[in-house]
Amino acid sequence: MANHSSALKAHRQSEQRRLRNKHYKTRLRTALKTLRATIDEGDKGAAAAALPATYSLIDKLVGKGILHDNAAGRYKSRLTKQISGLS
Repeated sequence: MANHSSALKAHRQSEQRRLRNKHYKTRLRTALKTLRATIDEGDKGAAAAALPATYSLIDKLVGKGILHDNAAGRYKSRLTKQISGLS
């Protein structure tokens, strides 16, 4: 464990950041899981309606530095491709 006050503060901050990042990543995984389930059901209307909310969450995570730009683009591209492939 750290001895200096600045190191103790840095430890507290990193713990808070870890928990915050964990919360956001969990929200992302849940949103992706529900959207993919909707796509698997074949409901194009519901999937297209849920897509903007998922896009918004992905963009927020990129802005917060939790998700990399390219990873976000990859998620969005693949989801769009899957939805457009539905009949």
